[in-house]
Amino acid sequence: MNEPVHFYSTNRNVPTATLGEALLQGQAADRGLFLPREYPPLSADELGALADRTYPEIAHAVLRRYTAGAFDDATLKRLCEDAYDYDVPLEHVTGRRHLMRLDRGPTASFKDFAARMMASWMSVLMQNEDGELVILTATSGDTGSAVAHAYHGVERVRVVVLFPPDEVSGRQRKQMTTIAGNVTTIAVQGQFDDCQAMVKRAFADPDLASIRLTSANSINIGRLLPQAVYYVYAYVKLAGAIGGRGTRPTLEPIVICVPSGNFGDMMGAVIARKMGLPIERLVIATNANDEVPIFLSTGKYEKIAPSRVCISNAMNVGHPSNLARLVDVYGGWMDETGTVREQPDLEQMRRDIYAVSISDDETRATIRDAFERYGVILEPHGAVGWAGLERYWRECVTDSEPLAVSVETAHPAKFPEEIQATIGVNPETPPSLVGLEERPESYETMPAEYEPFRDLLLKRFQYA
Repeated sequence: MNEPVHFYSTNRNVPTATLGEALLQGQAADRGLFLPREYPPLSADELGALADRTYPEIAHAVLRRYTAGAFDDATLKRLCEDAYDYDVPLEHVTGRRHLMRLDRGPTASFKDFAARMMASWMSVLMQNEDGELVILTATSGDTGSAVAHAYHGVERVRVVVLFPPDEVSGRQRKQMTTIAGNVTTIAVQGQFDDCQAMVKRAFADPDLASIRLTSANSINIGRLLPQAVYYVYAYVKLAGAIGGRGTRPTLEPIVICVPSGNFGDMMGAVIARKMGLPIERLVIATNANDEVPIFLSTGKYEKIAPSRVCISNAMNVGHPSNLARLVDVYGGWMDETGTVREQPDLEQMRRDIYAVSISDDETRATIRDAFERYGVILEPHGAVGWAGLERYWRECVTDSEPLAVSVETAHPAKFPEEIQATIGVNPETPPSLVGLEERPESYETMPAEYEPFRDLLLKRFQYA
């Protein structure tokens, strides 16, 4: 059995936590975010041995390095098999460039990968806990639906989802508002950053001490660990170990591009790299909310408030929570307000990370180009990622082509109006979205103010 990994806060003012404690707390008590104190390595031999394994088997091999002391191996294996019962296609596009489609889960979004595993982990942990757990989640698109579906019906767990109604597609909204049961959905008359700020403030509010709160946003380390898995999966399937029989294998490097908003998905790749995945360069592509590319370029961080509204709506984030984690990984300290207390190693960050901002015009042009040249249908978020990879290719690839994969984070059918207007094609509806339009909706509305939200929580969950 592996030794248990402990988790520390990026604000460094609380003791380390076990995985179970970090999962149930969500945000650390000092308002920092949890990170592993160490990253158990995956050797070249171990990566090579995973090449012919299924996705649930790869998930088990990666996650078991963090779950010792919280979940026994047999339980984790069963949870992986239950959570990942759908395909994870790797699609060759051109040259050595590929797409990884993370849109085959029950809500047609990459958020399913973490939400389903987190819900399973929470369900097991709550078997040994008293009372109920209330999960607060802010969403700019897909997190809310994935969390709502994953936790729907989980005993002694209740979910509250906050979303900005003007920034989600109709299908994204209906995936959240047609569930009911133990799920409460609230339309906040503001932007994602308002929703996220309300959730973070609730965690630190002593008036809510009687309610056991946690998060299913990427605030929670439980979101990041499962998201490290699919980068390992993509690598071992596309490259694996190179070397002859009887020799120690060497590993071919890979370029990975992640469309980024709150940067949780990116942190999954960072964790995979820290474990030994040979990521030659991590390309992070944002929409017009370019605060992170500017920070990496200049060393100066400024939030964008209000965040800029783009067609890649799930990435409309003007102050990404997970930037504090990235700064910490590179030896710096950013507090929960976005103040950089200690500068990270910016030169090393620039060597490891290529950051780029993609406009809406570029996003639409990329959707058209990918369809006309390759017959590939991209939705806006995946198009931002593909455009970022293409720009990296033009600016940085001068010799032989590296192996590369870009992440497609949602199914194009979640954005039918945009796809139809851009390429004249109505994407085929996946089974998970069939019948969604006819389901009755139920959600509440409130202003982007903390006090009404606090009052709702006290009224509804004070004795949870």
